[in-house]
Formats: sequence, structure tokens, C-alpha cells
Amino acid sequence: MANRRIASRLVGTVSALAVALAAGAALAQQTTLRIFTGGQQRPDVMRQIVDVYQQRNPGVKVEIEVGGATSEQQQQYLNTVLSAKDTALDVVLIDVIRPAQWATQGWAEPLDGYLGAERDAVMARYLPAYREANVVDGKVMALPYFADAQFLYYRKDLLAKHGVEPPANWEALIEGARKVLAAEGNANLAGFQTAGAPIEGTVCTFLVPLWGAGGALVEGGRVNVATPAAQRALKLWSDMRAANVTPPNLAEIVTDRIRLNLQAGNLLYAMNWGYVWNRVENDADSQVKGRIGVVPLPGFVGGQPATCIGGWQLAVSAFSKSKEEAVKLVRFLSSPEVSKMQAIFASHLPVFPEVYDDAEVLKANPWFKDALPVVKTARSRPVSPRYPEVSDIIRTNVNAFLAGTKTAEQALGDMNGRLPRAMR
Repeated sequence: MANRRIASRLVGTVSALAVALAAGAALAQQTTLRIFTGGQQRPDVMRQIVDVYQQRNPGVKVEIEVGGATSEQQQQYLNTVLSAKDTALDVVLIDVIRPAQWATQGWAEPLDGYLGAERDAVMARYLPAYREANVVDGKVMALPYFADAQFLYYRKDLLAKHGVEPPANWEALIEGARKVLAAEGNANLAGFQTAGAPIEGTVCTFLVPLWGAGGALVEGGRVNVATPAAQRALKLWSDMRAANVTPPNLAEIVTDRIRLNLQAGNLLYAMNWGYVWNRVENDADSQVKGRIGVVPLPGFVGGQPATCIGGWQLAVSAFSKSKEEAVKLVRFLSSPEVSKMQAIFASHLPVFPEVYDDAEVLKANPWFKDALPVVKTARSRPVSPRYPEVSDIIRTNVNAFLAGTKTAEQALGDMNGRLPRAMR
């Protein structure tokens, strides 16, 4: 009897040991991937998406690191991490303006070898602008996560109340804003806001009206912003300020502050990115649910409207210790399935043309029916491995003009003197 009890205990001990060993082996085989994203890129939605990936891939755990309220703050942190060849990050969400810089710095792992024979077929499915943005010197440096462009958001209830149509041009926007503001008599209601602080969005605050006035940073094969079009671009904002359409502190306004002001019911018109729609319609504290319209940005009378292309890309860190698994995660996050999920959960614009026609996507974002042509024709900021320097020159000068510390001539003169060296 005693022998049987001893044998039974031995069997139990061996079984428990086997279970422990199996569990240990499973843990040993598990890969932990760490992905970096900014707070404005909806890490809460990313968490929902990577939870699906983990369920399908039980051997993979995905951690999300969130940092930096702006593209510049995120890149400052990443400059430090990646310059030290830190292996802590496996996948990084980078702005559409960054692939050339990352390729030059050697921070991103080229994906061509991992995509293999599928490379061309994979890249062909994306919208052309994003396919081009992520291929640097013939190498695929990242895959698109979501597209973006700037649109005009407006209070459709207030425009309807005062018989004002959504503006087709900037001149009509100024006139309509003055009419509504005068009739409402609300000291908390601003007419129009765009990014004016020394941040990346302020580069677009300059480029959108520059392009709309028929200008460009490079004319006749050389950088030149000493042009009537560049003068007109800055004059648009001084005209709005003189008409009391923009607030006095426009030079302090950052991208998400515009969204918050719109959401609070304190803004008539806003120039902002696609993510805003989901927030104003679904955030619990939004005061304007059902009262916001979205249309393409206006142009000048007699000119063509323009908008800046935006969006975020998925790069695999060149210093990751789990590159194979990181690429698999990136392939999933850059798929039509995830593009649809992002459109529904966050109003992030798809990088696949067919997702714009999806019935569930259009139910969540009715304005997407007119968004694809805007995204297709959106224009790119300068592509340069020295883009951070290019950006700094433009945004600090535009900010100084909006703050009143530089005249238009001084701001454009400084840009004209410094940009040619940065864009060589």
C-alpha cells in the first residue's frame, strides 16, 4: 500500500514537472515586440488591433510605447534612442515625411528581403503617394499604416442658421465667418484656426495657400519663396487676423488644440486632419455631435485648392532583435483588414483605395465618399534626408510671422536664404 502511495506521489510530481516544463518552454518561445507610437495616432485603437494579432499569434506579445504629443517631440525622442542603437523598440510609427531621413540614418530595416517575390504585388495595392513615400533609392523602408490629408471642418448648424454655404474659396470663408461671428455675438467663438505654433503642422499652414496661389518651394529648378505666391500665402493669414476671423494667439495653436476647440463648440471653421471626425462625433465630452461637416480645403478665387498629404508609416527598427516577427506584425498592421478597422474606430483614412467604398466604413464616416480624390491629389512636403532642417526653417519663420515678430518680407527672406542649403 505504501509503495502504491509513493508511486502515486511520484507520478503526480512528474506530471506537475512536465506541465511546468511545458509552460516554461512556451514562455521561452514567446516573442515580445515593442511598438512606438504618438498619442495623437490613437494608441487605444492600436491596442484593440494588436490584441487581435496576439489572439491569432499566441507566441507573440505586443507592447505599445506612447510618447510625444507632436511629430517633432516623437522624433526628438527617437533620435536619442536610435542614435544609441537601442534594441528596445522593434516597430516605430513614423510620419510620412520621415522615410528618407530614416534611410539615410540607417535606422530602418529595408523590407525588400522579407517581402521577397511578393514585394511588387504588395506595394502595388497601396495608394501611389504612399507607395512612393516609403520607397527610398529603390528600397522599401516602411509600409503605410494610415493615410491622411487636411480638410475643412465646419459648423454646419451655424452656417445653415445664417444662410452661409460651405466656402469654395478662402475669400468666401472670411466673408462667411465675419457674418456668422457678428450674428452670434459669442466672444468664445473663433472663426478659423490652423496650426500656427512652431510645429510640423505649421509647414502645411504655409504650403497649402502657397500651392493654392500657384506657387511652390522649388521654381525654375531652384528654391525660391521670394515670389508673389509666397507673399499671398502669408497675406491670407494676416487678412484673416485683420478681419478678426483668426484669434490673436494663432501662433500658439497646435494641431490637437484645434480639435479640442472645435469639439467644445468654440470654433466655426478648422483646417485639420482626418482623425478629427471620429473624436468630435464619438468623444463623450464633444459638444458638437451631429453638427460638423467636412469638405475639401478651399482655394483662392480663380485658383486651384490644395492640401498637404499626411499619414503614418510602420518602420522596423534596424536594431530590433526580432526582425522577422516584427515584419510579420507590420504586414498585419499594414493590411486592408486593419485599414478598415482604423477607418471605423478612428476615422483614419485608408491606404487602400477599395476600403473607401466599404459600406461599413462609409456608415461610420459618410464624408469618406468624397475623401479619396482629395487624398489622391494631396501634395507632399519636400522629400529630403535633411527634412527636419527644412521643416524647422519653414515652421519657425511662419510662426514668427503669425506672432508678429517678423514681417512677411523678413520671414520669406530668411527662408529663401537658408532653404537652398538644406534642400541640396
